[in-house]
Amino acid sequence: MTEQTQSSIPVGTRRAQLAEFWFYFKENRGAVIALVVFTLILLSAIFAQFLSPHAPDMQYRDALLAPPLTDTAHGHFWLGTDAVGRDILARLLFGARYSLFVGFFVVVLALSAGVILGLVAGWFGGWIDTVIMRVMDVILAFPSLLLALVFVAVLGPGLINAMIAIAIVYQPHFARLTRAAVLSEKNRDYVMAAQVAGARNTRLMFRTVLPNCLAPLIVQGTLSFSNAILDVAALGFLGMGAQPPTPEWGTMLSEAREFILRAWWVVTFPGLAILITVLAINLMGDGLRDALDPKLKRS
Repeated sequence: MTEQTQSSIPVGTRRAQLAEFWFYFKENRGAVIALVVFTLILLSAIFAQFLSPHAPDMQYRDALLAPPLTDTAHGHFWLGTDAVGRDILARLLFGARYSLFVGFFVVVLALSAGVILGLVAGWFGGWIDTVIMRVMDVILAFPSLLLALVFVAVLGPGLINAMIAIAIVYQPHFARLTRAAVLSEKNRDYVMAAQVAGARNTRLMFRTVLPNCLAPLIVQGTLSFSNAILDVAALGFLGMGAQPPTPEWGTMLSEAREFILRAWWVVTFPGLAILITVLAINLMGDGLRDALDPKLKRS
């Protein structure tokens, strides 16, 4: 398929492609359930200020470590309060904003850098390919969380620095995927035809080859989304990510460590929030893989 043909796909054909995508996606019932759960989490994050019964940073000194379903003069604490009297439900709802934003920011940054490096390496080859891929191999040689800790130690603790560090750690995965896809696509007939027509390298890479390399990148982006949430929570737990009083789930777990035996709810609910969100995103990734990979489609 040439570049001109790709850019002029009829609306009916696009609708047919979307219908085919949804047909294979809904075959994975776990992915459909995960999509519903993730949608609810997303809506909870968007409308947190309307759903939250209390402000996330409001401290009620007469309700310290109140258990779930506690009714006080300040209102109902459905999931209890933490060690300084803050409503856990409110902090979970507002914390969803941070976790989802972290995943989105990390994926966008890592995907953008990885795609550019992978396109350049795969298209030009030679010493450029060698240099880029060896740098990617060096980054991949280190455990991701350990390398992220090193970058955060250099940049300084904080949520923004943690996101940048994790994006740097994740972008080699996108670079390698893009390079492999470019190597398999650049010698195809539609690319040769565009070259003969006089298209420049940048146009060939970004307008002709890249659209046909998106399927594995979308699946990898989904999985990186969940991994980013986990890694930022881990950095927050270690005190290198979001700093108190930010209602980030990893930071909430870090603040609750010394109360595990006394107040189970301060650890259980943030942990469940991370578990449910990551599991939903991973199941959605499986559904996307089934829908986008032609090898997995049943005839």
